[in-house]
Amino acid sequence: MTDIAPETSGNAKAYSVSELAFALKRTLEDAYGFVRLRGELSKVTHHSNGHVYLTIKDERAAIDGVVWKGSVRNLSIRPQQGMEVVVTGKITTYPAGSRYQMVIETMEAAGVGALLAQLERLKAKLQAEGLFEPSRKRALPTMPAVVGVITSPTGAVIRDILHRIRDRWPCRVIVWPVVVQGDAAAGQVANAIARFNALPMDGPVPRPDILIVARGGGSVEDLWAFNDEALARTVAEGTIPLISAVGHETDTTLIDFVSDRRAPTPTAAAEMATPVFAELRGYIGDLSARLHRCGGRVVEDRRGRVEHAGRALGRVPDLVEMAAQRFNLAASRLGAGLSRNVAAHGTDLVRVSARLHPALLKRPQEVQTDRLQRLSVRLSPAMERRIERAGERLTGLSKLYASVDPSAPLKRGFARVHRTDGSLVREGGSLASGEGVRLVFADQTREAVIDGASSPAAVPAPKVGPKPARPAKPAPPSNQGDLF
Repeated sequence: MTDIAPETSGNAKAYSVSELAFALKRTLEDAYGFVRLRGELSKVTHHSNGHVYLTIKDERAAIDGVVWKGSVRNLSIRPQQGMEVVVTGKITTYPAGSRYQMVIETMEAAGVGALLAQLERLKAKLQAEGLFEPSRKRALPTMPAVVGVITSPTGAVIRDILHRIRDRWPCRVIVWPVVVQGDAAAGQVANAIARFNALPMDGPVPRPDILIVARGGGSVEDLWAFNDEALARTVAEGTIPLISAVGHETDTTLIDFVSDRRAPTPTAAAEMATPVFAELRGYIGDLSARLHRCGGRVVEDRRGRVEHAGRALGRVPDLVEMAAQRFNLAASRLGAGLSRNVAAHGTDLVRVSARLHPALLKRPQEVQTDRLQRLSVRLSPAMERRIERAGERLTGLSKLYASVDPSAPLKRGFARVHRTDGSLVREGGSLASGEGVRLVFADQTREAVIDGASSPAAVPAPKVGPKPARPAKPAPPSNQGDLF
């Protein structure tokens, strides 16, 4: 056995890890500064900061890739799992992890087959969510007043639609101009649909009764904007019925499946959205003629039924003649009957009047007169006594009134003293010096002013014992008050 000695480093320079890592990074970027790569996408991650991280693989190898936020907006397609693409960019390394990756600048689908495969996957996803169900599709209005058209303002499509609507139906057409090809087409069409659906019913811009999304024919790549998932969901969420008229009859896009009706061409969409005014007028005229014919047949049928029923009835002259004959017979017997009735009542009157004489009326009159005289004899003394008692009572009330009359003392020389407010003065001490008073005499009233101070109260005289009074008959109670 032979021992092997380790190699010596000699004078070779020792690199640091960072120097070697960044040297490799520069070498790769210089050698592979522009790379065009074809493969299948996997592990696609759309980060919240806007970057997209993914892996490009084939059957034997895989390379990590990244699309920076600034380049995501410029991609012609949205990266999705399993999509076969062709990307361009540069190879670089990630020094902190000893990994290399591709910085992607552009991305496009690898042929029509890849685009169709992506479309089929998206169709299956939306169909599983029920967006293609016939039950959710809305019926188109029969006679729209406003038609909204979402298409390019230039080209033959808008001219064909306007010309066809003008020939068929008088209505208002509102055109929302959009681009119908390229990266911005899907967003503009979706925004137009959402804005049309957001219009109020009574706003300054009339809300369309139906929408038409139209575009002429083209390749799969040209029509790819109408296969956008966000656009399909916007169409499904709308409340205005929508007709899809994208491409020719053989072209199929995702918007065709979620719209309420698909038209093979833009001209056919205009025909679906509007009726033919001349045909409608003719149809109404035909209905009016049919109505008149039906009404005439109904009247003739009722007239025939009335005539048939009238045959079973008797003739009017026959019915009237029979009634007139009965009336004449009764009228001829009426005079004789009245004469016999008068004669019979006259006989009854003579028979009754023979029993009547004046004595029958005088006897009740004499009885009532006698009864009245007896009542008069009984009532006269009682009435005289009641009148006498009433006179005595009236005399007593007159005397009582004279005794309480406040004006009676005035006739004997007294006077009443009133304040200026009309209140009665009962005590002299309540009057102040200089206060105005009103003196009421029997014949007139005079004004006066109190002068001087009030005199001291007089010393009351000694009380003398009362003399024994003779018992007197108690006076009747009265309501007599104070004189003043």
